[in-house]
Amino acid sequence: MKYLIACLGNIGVEYELTRHNIGFLVADHLADTLDGKFQTARLSQLARLKHKGRTLVVIKPTTYMNLSGKAIKYWLQQEKLTIDKLLVVVDDIALPLGTLRMKTKGGDAGHNGLEHIALTLGTTDYNRLRFGIGNDFPKGRQVDYVLGSWSDQEIETIEKRIPIASEIVMSFVSIGAARTMNFYNNK
Repeated sequence: MKYLIACLGNIGVEYELTRHNIGFLVADHLADTLDGKFQTARLSQLARLKHKGRTLVVIKPTTYMNLSGKAIKYWLQQEKLTIDKLLVVVDDIALPLGTLRMKTKGGDAGHNGLEHIALTLGTTDYNRLRFGIGNDFPKGRQVDYVLGSWSDQEIETIEKRIPIASEIVMSFVSIGAARTMNFYNNK
């Protein structure tokens, strides 16, 4: 079995350790855990990883966050995968810092990357792992917050939660979305 794991973020050194790039950090942890390396590919950095007899096609789109759907659609088609084999890893300001929630469908909640994915795929019925980044910003300063760097205290929290996010991805490919949600969404 094969799965597309799309970990969202923005390319470029200036975005490397920003809140919006939590998906890229999870992707890097997955590659380190499963002994893989990212290579430049069409519209993405790509790593092919193995876990319990499954292939994880992990992408970090190079289209920037707001055009993530383009890379995801391309790789779904390229790998001949159905949408139920897709998991999108994304930051979420609606969740407290470090909170992890898996969902099988839902709206974009104002997230431009998720909005573009829904528009490109023509559906909001796809799996996503939402990684809470909190919402400690003044009104009207959301963009500055999500594109801002982590504080030292936030780094301590996310360093503990990134391995769990990787576990959730591996659980998804091993036992499916429903069982993974039952096990992890209440932790």
